[in-house]
Amino acid sequence: MGTSYDVRVYKIEVRRNAAGKVTSHRVPWDVDGQRFRETFKLDAQADSFRSELISAQRKGEAFDTKSGLPTSMMRTSVDMSWFDLTVMYVDLKWPDLAATARQTIAEALIRVAPVFMPTGKKAPDAKELRSALRQWAYNTKVRTNGEVPADVQKILDWCSRNTVSVRLANEPDRLHRLQRAVTRQLNGKPFAPSVARKTRAVLSNLFDYAADRDLIDTNPIPAMKWTSMPKGKRKVDKRAVPNPIQARTLLQAVREVQRSGPRLVAFFGTMYYSALRPEEAAALNKRHLDLPAPKWDEERSQYRYDFGKFHLDMAEPHAGARWTDSGKPRDTRHLKSRAADEGRSVPVPPELTKLLWEHINEYGYGPDGRLFCGDRGGQVPMITYTRVWRAARRLALTEEVQATPLAGRPYDLRHAAVSTWLTGGVDPATVSEWAGHSLSVLMEIYAACLYGQDVVALRLMHQSFGHKPEGS
Repeated sequence: MGTSYDVRVYKIEVRRNAAGKVTSHRVPWDVDGQRFRETFKLDAQADSFRSELISAQRKGEAFDTKSGLPTSMMRTSVDMSWFDLTVMYVDLKWPDLAATARQTIAEALIRVAPVFMPTGKKAPDAKELRSALRQWAYNTKVRTNGEVPADVQKILDWCSRNTVSVRLANEPDRLHRLQRAVTRQLNGKPFAPSVARKTRAVLSNLFDYAADRDLIDTNPIPAMKWTSMPKGKRKVDKRAVPNPIQARTLLQAVREVQRSGPRLVAFFGTMYYSALRPEEAAALNKRHLDLPAPKWDEERSQYRYDFGKFHLDMAEPHAGARWTDSGKPRDTRHLKSRAADEGRSVPVPPELTKLLWEHINEYGYGPDGRLFCGDRGGQVPMITYTRVWRAARRLALTEEVQATPLAGRPYDLRHAAVSTWLTGGVDPATVSEWAGHSLSVLMEIYAACLYGQDVVALRLMHQSFGHKPEGS
């Protein structure tokens, strides 16, 4: 490879069409007397490239006589727009990802997209742009299997032409804007720590992919000082966790919500009494149940219910039909934090055993053995149980309490179950096994929401100052 230090960099040439409109910006430079040119759509792109050439020249770098580039830029001689890179990255990842992970990547790329796109009169409407990215560009299944509408294709073509070059993505000013896009919403409020971390992880993996393809030298994400990342550990808001009386009151209110409420009482009951995730409850099948038959109690003239067990081996997280391979709203997956062939057993207390038998006797099983079905059969729609839960909160809680986070989501029933187990003295290692996550995650998430633990702590503190317990 021949090199030379005889380099001259000239001013940017603005190219115009017959109507006088600017069509491109060209950077000319000479290496050892040979003229080279690089053309860009935007002035900012051309100016950045020219600045890199001048910087290399001032540092005394040798320039390649064949490509005209300084040695530091040789690996990035292949050019690609940021948009084209992200689409290629999505297509690469798609086959091996769960539907929810596909959504996570798409949402992360949409959050940072404005950093790499110009603004102005010719730019698409921001709302239409986000919709085109979410529904088409970053959805491999829909984009490759369906005909992209003409208005959407126009937006995607604009993105391909106008987003900055990948090799310009790691400019200091752009990285500063990128950090803000990762950590703050459009309204300036910080993202939740978990959202910011996921977005940063997606970007870091994307930059690694760009480096592997020789589009950039190195991944800039690890070297950045992420001082603006939202702080906070993963933990449950204890204001959202219902106590035993509140949880049972809400379950009773579910029964009163017509028309879907009665068939969802046991569904919500699995989350409260056995700490199932919603996607685990939705996937429950006859083969997962180990329920003792009710026994007639002559003395009390009623049936008596004993402990049972769930033997879980799958989950059905909701992602939407557009994101799943099956075209169904729920994606069939292995259990969270478990290998594909690893199951989990969870105890079923007598109260839940009773609810489950009542459900089975009233509604039976689906044709495939499914325990909980929608009104019209098949999987329980997330929108259905969400609406029922909201209606139950309105029935069970006063307006003042409805305005608080208390039991704002069905998932808060699971939090209530785990915190109740811990408060009741169940060994944390056993609780983590039942709940389906590690001991460290258990203590990190639930340490602040154990119902009744503050009362116990105050009593112990009172005694530590020499005060005797009342009644002693």
